[in-house]
Amino acid sequence: MSLPEKQQKLIAKYRVIEDPQERLAAITGRGRKWSAPTEAERTDASRVQGCVSQVWLVGQLEEGRCRFRVAADSPLVLGLAALLCELYDGEAPDEVATVEPELLEALDIAPQLSPTRLNGLANVRRVIRDFAKHAIES
Repeated sequence: MSLPEKQQKLIAKYRVIEDPQERLAAITGRGRKWSAPTEAERTDASRVQGCVSQVWLVGQLEEGRCRFRVAADSPLVLGLAALLCELYDGEAPDEVATVEPELLEALDIAPQLSPTRLNGLANVRRVIRDFAKHAIES
């Protein structure tokens, strides 16, 4: 399955929840189940800069595929960051670097978030993209 197809599948998965608040609650709950970096990995180097909440994102390349683990001090931010990680996890670096997320808009989540949260999520996306670009260059 291509990354755009995976994205559409994720959108469909959460779109069955009609109420945007309930949808956001489901995404937040999913974040608690996502793989997190170890305490030792939660360093300044893995911290996403530009987020009001503390967010740590660790990327690894396994058998040519990007793998991501994330932690945050806010359940909402963790859920949203984990949603981005879920989208890009297990995908090839070239697709991770080029396919932009449409999830927040397609799931009507973006209007519910403050500009600072949206900016923070853009920074999470930037870190994911930079990891993939570095993996391509290596």
